[in-house]
Amino acid sequence: MKFNWKQFGIALCLFLAGYLTFNSKLFAQTLEKPKVSIAVGGKNLLYYLPLTVAEQLGYFKDEGLQVEISDFAGGAKALQALIGGSADVVSGAFEHTISMQAKNQIITAFVLQGRAPQIVMAVSNKTMPHYKTIADLKGKKIGVTAPGSSTSMMSNFVLAKGGLKPTDVSYIGVGASAGALSALRSGQIDAIANLDPLITMLQQKNEIRIISDTRTLKETNAIFGGPMPAATLYASADFIKKYPNTTQALTNAMVRALRWLQKAAPEDIVKAVPESYLLGDRPLYIAAFTKVREAISPDGKFPEGGAVTALHTLESFDPTLADKKIDLSTTYTNAFVDKADQKYK
Repeated sequence: MKFNWKQFGIALCLFLAGYLTFNSKLFAQTLEKPKVSIAVGGKNLLYYLPLTVAEQLGYFKDEGLQVEISDFAGGAKALQALIGGSADVVSGAFEHTISMQAKNQIITAFVLQGRAPQIVMAVSNKTMPHYKTIADLKGKKIGVTAPGSSTSMMSNFVLAKGGLKPTDVSYIGVGASAGALSALRSGQIDAIANLDPLITMLQQKNEIRIISDTRTLKETNAIFGGPMPAATLYASADFIKKYPNTTQALTNAMVRALRWLQKAAPEDIVKAVPESYLLGDRPLYIAAFTKVREAISPDGKFPEGGAVTALHTLESFDPTLADKKIDLSTTYTNAFVDKADQKYK
């Protein structure tokens, strides 16, 4: 009997099609919530570069996820989306997990994107050419991405170290791109707390004078007195408990992005991000990335003592935290990252 290769080929294709369909369905069933909405405040910022890499390189899709990312003017707005129920997860600052627990809402960060805040506070050379000390900021207008965001928290901390209270200045939300540039250049604000690539652009054009810089680990430790966790993915404790496999898939994608970033050349970064992120100046973007590269977490893990540093930082300018019992063990977890590290050794 002659072997029919044609029939065998057809049978094999049908088998593989059925096998793959079965496994894709099985895979989808393991994800309790394959469609996930993520809110972020200033997606174009290098602060959130790991999120962009995970999206642009298809890492979320590889995990079986359909991720929809909504961009807001600042982290506080992204947090509001989570609290309001229009977002499942936030790509935002770790400090929010502490500030929300003080309001009796348990939010847990499950993967770390940045091990330094990358936030820079600077004064305008146009409106404050004779700036000398923090005290000179009293009564001035400070531009932040959004009131209540990590940029305003950073500003509050810098002010506190200089003897000023948050109420001694006026905070104005200016976003993280064109709005911030316009506000500074038109003289609407006297100082700014923002991130790269915006800050590097203002530096190169000599439009600002930096008074506090957290783009490097050394300067971050010097300013805060210890490791300071920055950008994270966080969600309500209820979401993580209800959707552990989905949370794991999100973590897997982010850890994979973080590992890619450790090896990627600056030119690779430029190719991976949307053209609009480059502000029309590729060398500028590369220069900015070089300045913040070490601030990006290499593995997604929260450092020991980081939560304590963040709490002490918030307490320095927020007296309402003094009588609050904050359980730092619920503000973050490394459990999902530990599993992701096993997958992407």
